[in-house]
Amino acid sequence: MDSLTDTPDPVPPAPAIPAAPVKVTRDPEGTRARIMAAATEEFARYGLGGARVDRIAEQAGTNKRMLYYHVGNKEELYLAVLEDAYAHIRATERTLNLDKLAPPDAIARLIGFTWQYFIDHPEFMALLNIENLHRAELLKTSSQVQSMHSPFVQMIADVLARGVKQGVFRAGVDPVQLYISIAGLSYFYLSNVHTLSVIFGRDLLAEPAKEERLAHMVELVLQSLLP
Repeated sequence: MDSLTDTPDPVPPAPAIPAAPVKVTRDPEGTRARIMAAATEEFARYGLGGARVDRIAEQAGTNKRMLYYHVGNKEELYLAVLEDAYAHIRATERTLNLDKLAPPDAIARLIGFTWQYFIDHPEFMALLNIENLHRAELLKTSSQVQSMHSPFVQMIADVLARGVKQGVFRAGVDPVQLYISIAGLSYFYLSNVHTLSVIFGRDLLAEPAKEERLAHMVELVLQSLLP
């Protein structure tokens, strides 16, 4: 400045600080697994509307930017959780080796597995409830769910065909209808167990009650398949 009345020279603007790039973890599979576990718990507890991405990120030990990088936005994460849930039960069912059992034993094993899976995985039942409330709008967009169910339906169809050939099952049973019935027998009991316990004055989650229920389901289904 030449004098006290001179206008100060303008201060140059500070250089723009570029946004920090997303730092990709060296363990992407582990990070995604933690995100999926946290998201499954969050969605099962709060539903799609009540779930919070920041809670999921905190529980997974990451941040929202990393979560979006590995999975996507909230709806994409929710769909990924649904797909993982279905993939897990279908993959576990493939380990039952139903083809190595006599047809009635194979159906009994499938019933027992379905029953125990619902007991061991209440989050799966919760996710089913939530998605049905939404009329399966996001599940309809999945490119994976239908394809992962086809081999499972064929597995049941093969058991039924062997049973018909051996003369222990009647012909004409739809494998999809059969599985819906098997799942429904377990699902209704467990999803309504608290109200049913009050109505009938029984502790329907007590071990003897659960054993009785499983035996009843097996008997009911096998009787329906007799020729």
